[in-house]
Amino acid sequence: MRVLGVDPGLTRCGYGLVEGVGQSLSLVTVGVIRTSASSPLAARLHALEVELAAIVEKWKPESIAVERVFSQLNVKTAMGTAQAAGVALLIAARHQIPVAMHTPSEVKAAVTGSGRADKAQVGQMVTRILRLSAVPKPADSADALALAICQIWRGPALARLNAAVNPRLNAAVNPGRHAAGNP
Repeated sequence: MRVLGVDPGLTRCGYGLVEGVGQSLSLVTVGVIRTSASSPLAARLHALEVELAAIVEKWKPESIAVERVFSQLNVKTAMGTAQAAGVALLIAARHQIPVAMHTPSEVKAAVTGSGRADKAQVGQMVTRILRLSAVPKPADSADALALAICQIWRGPALARLNAAVNPRLNAAVNPGRHAAGNP
């Protein structure tokens, strides 16, 4: 499985592509897309769209994991993060790539075992899981890799749970299962 993790942000948008299954994961590419705070919002969103689309077209992920925006004290920061996340969702839809959203605490719990882990702990675990020589810098890139790892480890189980709750989704996830009268 090849998953692109996106840690959305207007000034720094982290991305990381991880490939593999189970505990056998490897880094494909990682980086940060930067935009200038002095540029107009539309230009910044366009720059994110162009860069993320190029990454998707080059590396062809099977799934995209985006950090779910949560309520922050700074509304301006939350709005920018949500707008950047929207760009990632748009690119996923445009390329017909399944997308999943995970909260920061879900990602931390998946990667470190604790939903309250700090950025340093997440970076250290990403380094260990992917067998890297150093923690990816800046933290936005390590967070993006953590999102991809979370999706690889938790995504299939979440899809099955959602399908069990929603019969129409179940038919899409398990085609043909009910066609032959199988429960």
